[in-house]
Amino acid sequence: MSGIGKMIKQAKKMHDEMTKVQEEVAKQETEITAGGGMVTVRVTGNQHIIKLKIDPKVVDPDDVEMLEDLITAAVNQAIEQSQKMMQDQMEKITGGLKIPGLGF
Repeated sequence: MSGIGKMIKQAKKMHDEMTKVQEEVAKQETEITAGGGMVTVRVTGNQHIIKLKIDPKVVDPDDVEMLEDLITAAVNQAIEQSQKMMQDQMEKITGGLKIPGLGF
């Protein structure tokens, strides 16, 4: 097999492995809390929020801004953790090589 043929075969293998990892990570979940556990967000590896829990004690009609800040902080942390989970798995396949267009 020629050098180009080997490269194409390796690229296809890497693509197949990355697709498999993306599917596996999408099934994984991470949970983040904010405000000392007052807001909890559970998110999948592909950044889908599957659960948002708010402790009733933090719901204050006179301070909606604080609740908004807690939710925003928890969601952002959950997304970052989810992205890191994907990045860590992809780096195992690529050996740390950054490949444009993969979004990690």
